[in-house]
Amino acid sequence: MKVLVTRQIPERFIEDLQSVADVEMYGEKLKAMPREELLNKSRDADVVITMMSDQIDREYLDSCPELKAVINLAVGYDNIDVDYAKEKGVIVCNTPDVLTETTAELGFTLMLITARRIIEAAQLVAAGEWKGWEPYLMAGTDVYRKSVGIYGMGSIGTAFARRCKGFDMDIMYHTRSRHEDAERELGAKYVSFDELLQADYIVCTAPLTKETADIFNKDTFRKMNDHAIFINIGRGGHVVEEDLLAAVQNGDIAAAGLDVLREEPVKEGHPFLKENKIVVLPHIGSATVETRDAMIQLCVDNAKQVIRGQEPKTPVQ
Repeated sequence: MKVLVTRQIPERFIEDLQSVADVEMYGEKLKAMPREELLNKSRDADVVITMMSDQIDREYLDSCPELKAVINLAVGYDNIDVDYAKEKGVIVCNTPDVLTETTAELGFTLMLITARRIIEAAQLVAAGEWKGWEPYLMAGTDVYRKSVGIYGMGSIGTAFARRCKGFDMDIMYHTRSRHEDAERELGAKYVSFDELLQADYIVCTAPLTKETADIFNKDTFRKMNDHAIFINIGRGGHVVEEDLLAAVQNGDIAAAGLDVLREEPVKEGHPFLKENKIVVLPHIGSATVETRDAMIQLCVDNAKQVIRGQEPKTPVQ
């Protein structure tokens, strides 16, 4: 059987896969596999290990008659038409759980650096513009004992809430169904979406669905407090970006910290990059060596299970 890997991964993982299949890996570093090349090289593939940048849509699935499984190197899978894949008898897998704590940690870090204006402060020093101590030089806002509203109380949202508890924050959350364990163990309070928007910090950790797309728009930003800080570690599609930019520039909210955007990588000249009150990171939520190794190994294990005719470890249900 043939396994196609659409981005470069360490050779030891390729060698592991080669114990059960022929393996082809895309050769360009730091670049997504071009669409036409993805289609061509997938036509005779039995298993494809994909990234969020690879669109596994109807056209793709119809062009791959041998395909048995698509294994996404991510916990999210909104780049895959899962329903159509199931119609075609193609298994879809992702990498849940292994990146939960790392992503929550990045989200909490993003909240801290946005609140305390860390990026701005470092740039001030690097530019030689720090002339001396002043009482309100780069004065930010506290996180300790403030309120936080978490949109999406899945595993990442819960892990984020645990970190908030250590800062004695008032934890609120909104999700499709109540999380009684989080309420009991972390003191989290289930609230309506409108109530959530009254928190000092609003943090999106939700998966992207038809129901959650564009949920953070001009109406929701206007309902937030003018001192609120918005953090997104979910998906870029949750946010209407022009509305967020306007909310920050108009003073409807104080600032925003984003690890995800609607289009990635961000294009030169994107208006967010000119706005000091918006911190943009390059989608590094799960980017630690330990976590990326674990994610890739899980993809390899899933591929090997499929090739052997066995149930994969983490199929998308």
